[in-house]
Amino acid sequence: MSDSNLSNPLTAFFHDEFPEQYQEPPGLQQNMKPVPDCGEKSYKGSGKLTGRKALVTGGDSGIGRAAAIAYAREGADVAINYLPAEQPDAEEVKKLIEAEGRKAVLIPGDLSDESFCQDLVKQAHQELGGLDVLALVAGKQQAVENIEDLPTEQIYKTFEVNVFSLYWVVKAALPLLPEGASIITTTSVEGYNPSPMLLDYAATKNAIIGFTVGLGKQLASKGIRVNSVAPGPIWTPLQISGGQPTENIPKFGQGTPPSPLNRAGQPAELADVYVFLASENSSYVTSQVYGITGGIPTA
Repeated sequence: MSDSNLSNPLTAFFHDEFPEQYQEPPGLQQNMKPVPDCGEKSYKGSGKLTGRKALVTGGDSGIGRAAAIAYAREGADVAINYLPAEQPDAEEVKKLIEAEGRKAVLIPGDLSDESFCQDLVKQAHQELGGLDVLALVAGKQQAVENIEDLPTEQIYKTFEVNVFSLYWVVKAALPLLPEGASIITTTSVEGYNPSPMLLDYAATKNAIIGFTVGLGKQLASKGIRVNSVAPGPIWTPLQISGGQPTENIPKFGQGTPPSPLNRAGQPAELADVYVFLASENSSYVTSQVYGITGGIPTA
């Protein structure tokens, strides 16, 4: 007997080859082929985050966009951060948040700047009228096949965006976060199973795991939970703007390491976990990492 509400995970989302494509970083989601599915049409809320105030970095596209949409549909007001070049994608998210009757705050800027991270938190707190969810999703990824060709400038920038900004944002936010607040970082399967062409990115994602587990232990006594999400190969602008070699794009998610589900994931497939970790449903969850990898091991 079959259940019409069930779908085969092998074919539930896009599972063909992607067209070969490249955009200058950071890239725009709206220009990708196919456009990633961030739950714009599919995510349905049920009041899990009613009255909450969330800041989402990287909220214009990809995984951050999926989290921002889901948060709004669960009843939260949302501030999103992104690079100025990503303004067209951010405007789309603003409309989606406001369509749910929630407040949307757009705060463009570069997370590699400590003073901006401080201003980001202050502005989000002021304009939302509070802050109790940090979903730290933004990241930098540029593939370099040979360590001899890896620029020192790129190493610094990747660590500043992916790791240092977590320290700067959390330090600025802690005096403002109430008991019951949730901090959610974003690591990667790369933190466990590094690709040889992502030496700097993979190292930052491993560092995020340590940061998350340790910070969760440190903040438990304050009633603040800290957890992380570890995506596998997810179809986002990060991949087509240098995160993967252009020739690898057609079989992204089917190549190396291959997902047992034999396809890339879509951002919409992560939204529920970001909601769960922000909500009261995860009240006994801290210092944990949730893998959403299509079956690629994280241990």
